[in-house]
Amino acid sequence: MTDNRAKILVVDDEPMNIRLIAGILKEEGYRLIIANNGEDAWALLQETPDDFATVLLDRMMPGIDGMEVLLRMKKNPELKIVPVIFQTAKASDEEILEGLKAGAFYYLTKPFDKDTLVAVVKTSVQDCMHYKSLKSNVDETMDALNLLTTGSFEFRTLDEAKSLSALLAYMCPEPKKSVLGLWELMLNGVEHGNLGITYDEKSELNDANTWHVEVERRLNLPENIDKKVTIQCEKQKDKISFLVTDGGEGFNWQEYVELSPDRAFDNHGRGIAMAGMQSFDTIEYRGNGNEVEATIIIERP
Repeated sequence: MTDNRAKILVVDDEPMNIRLIAGILKEEGYRLIIANNGEDAWALLQETPDDFATVLLDRMMPGIDGMEVLLRMKKNPELKIVPVIFQTAKASDEEILEGLKAGAFYYLTKPFDKDTLVAVVKTSVQDCMHYKSLKSNVDETMDALNLLTTGSFEFRTLDEAKSLSALLAYMCPEPKKSVLGLWELMLNGVEHGNLGITYDEKSELNDANTWHVEVERRLNLPENIDKKVTIQCEKQKDKISFLVTDGGEGFNWQEYVELSPDRAFDNHGRGIAMAGMQSFDTIEYRGNGNEVEATIIIERP
């Protein structure tokens, strides 16, 4: 019988931490693989790169430490989308920022709070499942889309945003790299722009595992039925640009275009910054933040 439980790699050189994490996450129904050092963790990741939904990684270990494992993962095309949760007993803002810029999705402090551990792992696994679904959509999209030079599209739901992000990614030199950034900007236009879900509200919804339900509820409110997000795309000789515009009141976008240690332990809030780091060469918000242009520079031989 096939085991469909999400597989999590737990990497820690402290047996007590392993027992604590394993006891909590097994109760939540996850399938755990344990590594006691960075060398073993890297071997396991290379052996079955498509298997893992999240890596719970201790930063400080002898030999290959957590940062080195993370850096290797982000250089690997198959492993780079697997979310990494850094475990740390204590870290300075500089160290946290270093981990975020290297690609860590979340941070957890030791000793663990059970509810926080469960919530962060759940969000991380959901992120991974969604990213893998987006990449699958890209694989199934027609190659002819790389012939598209200009276009204007409208969408209002998450499903429409998901399908459209996969479609438009095929305009780009690296579709599987671009699709994640397109999704993040389009998602932001729906949830925060048109539906007005605030940062704090999303934190609470994620903790309660009711974010998707609330998005669907707000989509069906009379005042939101006709709201659309538009995305205009243009492919030139030297660049590809995407202009995303929503119908909201905007937001304080300056806080989110760069990774911040202040939000390192939150269960979301990295999408825009990660899009800029991993998918686009530039991201420029305009006015009150309900319009953003993302650009990919095309390298010519």
